[in-house]
Amino acid sequence: MEPVLPTLRPISTIPRPPVAATPHRASRLGWLDALRGIAALVVAFAHSSSSFQPELQRELMPTFNIGRFGIMVFFLVSGYIIPASLERRGDVRAFWIGRAFRIYPLCAVAVGAVVVAGLAGLTEIRGGQDNAALAVAHLTLFQELLGTHNLLLVLWTLSYEMAFYLLVVALFTVRQHQRSGAVAITLAVLAAVSVAAGVVLPVSMLSHVVGTGPLVALTSVTMAVAIGCACSGSSALRVFGGVLGGVLGLTLVLLNGTVPVWEGLVILAVMFLGTAVHRAESGRSTWRYAACAAAVVVVCAVGSAYLHGDDPHFTRRGWIVAFLLALLTFGVGLASRHRRVPRWLTGLGAISYSVYLVHPLLLAVHDGTFGRSRQDNLVLELAFYAVLLPLCVVTHRFIEVPCQAWGRKVALRPPKLLGEVVDIRRGSRSVH
Repeated sequence: MEPVLPTLRPISTIPRPPVAATPHRASRLGWLDALRGIAALVVAFAHSSSSFQPELQRELMPTFNIGRFGIMVFFLVSGYIIPASLERRGDVRAFWIGRAFRIYPLCAVAVGAVVVAGLAGLTEIRGGQDNAALAVAHLTLFQELLGTHNLLLVLWTLSYEMAFYLLVVALFTVRQHQRSGAVAITLAVLAAVSVAAGVVLPVSMLSHVVGTGPLVALTSVTMAVAIGCACSGSSALRVFGGVLGGVLGLTLVLLNGTVPVWEGLVILAVMFLGTAVHRAESGRSTWRYAACAAAVVVVCAVGSAYLHGDDPHFTRRGWIVAFLLALLTFGVGLASRHRRVPRWLTGLGAISYSVYLVHPLLLAVHDGTFGRSRQDNLVLELAFYAVLLPLCVVTHRFIEVPCQAWGRKVALRPPKLLGEVVDIRRGSRSVH
């Protein structure tokens, strides 16, 4: 997370120790692991309570949307850490390799498991869509924004994460990555303006206009070109690929989401707010600027939710309470970042991605075989976690950890400082 060194040294002499092995860094990021762990458990409870404690959920959700609370904490943490990861490497190729080996292996296993469970009759798989388009949409992780359904109900958030990654890379390639606070403010203001102006777009509008299959094909090709160009050695191609990816991500969020336009913009604003906070914490911006960005995001997000009003699937009170508590939780974690974090919390954070992806699989199998409880049953709820958490320890140990280690090996290459371009053909180095 350290800022890029201001002086240049010959590439061969720049050390590149494994960052994850540094005890100091591990202690500094313990609070983020704690937040991840808490958010994962909250999201799991939001879904498991539908199966095991339906009465409690019916009473709680209108006042406190627990699912939105958990994912907003996740989005803040992603915004804080992801752009810093890219800037620390200074290498778009290494960034995408790291993200791919972090996200895809467990996701592929979880999706594959739910498909197998569906074929075995242990759960239901939604049909009615072209299987090839569905598979390619999940491969891009944009399935939520491509008019296809999610094979796992939590995967919709990964579509917004992918849009955020593309926007972060876009800003990095055009050297505007320091303006995360301004981006957060702009997105939040646009969200408020859209709901105040009464902008209501049909769900998955582009899919209805273009067609789901063609949109999936066009998106997958565009995404491949954008990432490939952004990872190239040519400055012009990097900029082209970065901008193309950013335009793709923002277009899908604006025109083909399943949540209202204002909420899609707020989600992106929240992630860039996390980035602004990290810049202030690392001394590359001021706390006053980060606080101003936070104030604008809060006012615009709360105002947007209030103006949106209530509907059968949304209560503004529940959303606003969840949103504000997520920000408060992140703020408490940030304020406690220098304190020692209990080991069980950091351990929970380590398996948080497994908890996030495995719990809907277990619930789908349970609901498809035993069915949901008609009354609250705390014993079944506790039994669910007694199965879930040990299983997540196993998936983390034998899927996530080896794949991440493999990703680090694949990404291993001579480091390149931000702003430094190496022309291999000429054997020279130029600094822009």
